[in-house]
Amino acid sequence: MNIMSKSKKAKTACPNSTTRNPMVNDVRERRLMKELQDITNNATTFTVDLVNDNLFEWHIKLHTVDKDSHLAEGMRANNISYILLNMTFPENFPFAPPFVRVVAPIVEGGYVLDGGALCLELLTPNGWTAAYTIEAIVTQVGSALIKGNAKIAKDGRKFSLKAAQASYKSLIKTHEKYGWVTPPKAEG
Repeated sequence: MNIMSKSKKAKTACPNSTTRNPMVNDVRERRLMKELQDITNNATTFTVDLVNDNLFEWHIKLHTVDKDSHLAEGMRANNISYILLNMTFPENFPFAPPFVRVVAPIVEGGYVLDGGALCLELLTPNGWTAAYTIEAIVTQVGSALIKGNAKIAKDGRKFSLKAAQASYKSLIKTHEKYGWVTPPKAEG
């Protein structure tokens, strides 16, 4: 992982923002720089690379999942060393959730929707709190993949950003209308 050299560049490589409130952008940048440094120094199950040296878009490689899971079994069988996630941070982060999606491999189940979008309440405006760290989000995504019995798809299709965004919008509308179902305590 070459994150240290990228994080040093990120301070100058951040795109000029045109948000109405420059203080919010400053909060976003400081928070992401701190999170990136913490992950670089402490994370053991995943690594982070900035996409095109952009502090506001990350590729996260989830290297470790429960070794007894269907997902880990499929990763071993297909010689896949990580699940690639894409995380983009809106202008009002950390007051709004990042958009997170699975990029590769194609995963079925595990709360993964069309395009790789994720059906997790904490990634929606109603379930989000600024106290969530990126490490906590990645941990929750990994847990959801396992709890939802995610498997590596065997077909040749690919996830797309457009499909993921459409799935996410539909998810938000559905849960705003019907709420979130809480599983019985016996299921965790």
